[in-house]
Amino acid sequence: MKIKIITTVCVSVIAIIAGIAIGSVNIPPSSVIYIILHNVFGTAIPEHIPVAHVGIISSLRLPRTLMAFFAGAALSVSGAVMQSILRNPLASSYTLGVSSGASLGAALVIFLGVSLPFLPMLTLPILGFTFGFATIFIVMAIARRFDTHMENHTIILTGIVFALFINAITTLMFALFREGTERMVFWQMGSFSMLGWNTVHILAPVVFVGVLFVAWFRWELDVMTFGEEQAQTIGVNIKRVKLLLLVVAAALTGGTIAFVGVIGFVDLVAPHVVRKVFGSAHRIVIPMSAVVGGTFMVIADLVARTVTAPVELPVGAVTAIIGAPFFACIYFSRRK
Repeated sequence: MKIKIITTVCVSVIAIIAGIAIGSVNIPPSSVIYIILHNVFGTAIPEHIPVAHVGIISSLRLPRTLMAFFAGAALSVSGAVMQSILRNPLASSYTLGVSSGASLGAALVIFLGVSLPFLPMLTLPILGFTFGFATIFIVMAIARRFDTHMENHTIILTGIVFALFINAITTLMFALFREGTERMVFWQMGSFSMLGWNTVHILAPVVFVGVLFVAWFRWELDVMTFGEEQAQTIGVNIKRVKLLLLVVAAALTGGTIAFVGVIGFVDLVAPHVVRKVFGSAHRIVIPMSAVVGGTFMVIADLVARTVTAPVELPVGAVTAIIGAPFFACIYFSRRK
């Protein structure tokens, strides 16, 4: 197990360095390491490294790569929580309508020009997060009204139906307001372009706190995986734990897509890979899901900006190309 963990972490570090080094201007990995050490510890940069390389890494590639890693980590941990709580390998925050709610918030900003008075530059991420986060509360309230026991299938079906309703409203806005359609479509496909240190400083603490909070409930997640009746027998407060973890998972997803747009399948692929490799114990699943999900997103972003350079592909399209066949394999293997 230790060898697997060390190998995974090493692969993650290599992927991050490659994500920073490779681009329109390729920079040697040794220079990348020197510049990262300079940014983190303030060490001196060797004279043979061009100033232009320092600017490219410090201002553009390093924050973008870190943003991709944190986004992937947040989505992956969120997916791991959803799959464990709802005992469904295809469950995710997107299933419960978080992405649909965030898209509606983004549509209000892009199509109607809604702007917050004191934070106009952060209107899109704030409304995106707020609408995505509010969706999970509405879904849970509706599910509780129809099923006081809040069975998993009730929550999933309520989320799917509510997501379809919100998507219908967003589609109507597409039809009524043609201006801004291109920007909205681009946002929905996901991208890490034009993201700097400000977004990293906002998202990184959210991811750290969210992952630590989920890890605190690792024992409850282990017990709930085997069934809610067994968990109640042992003494787990199912309703409380389920609500808390669903809200945290929705916050991780909503906080991520509010900045980078809708990027799917990461929360589906990474947790399954982790469980296949490391087993189902959540003391390992949670941190390794963050590492694997972050690494997967860094690689996807690297592919998106280099395969068809200078044209940049949407990251959501790259993750979907990988994730859709994976999704189909899971579904048909379970059916078989």
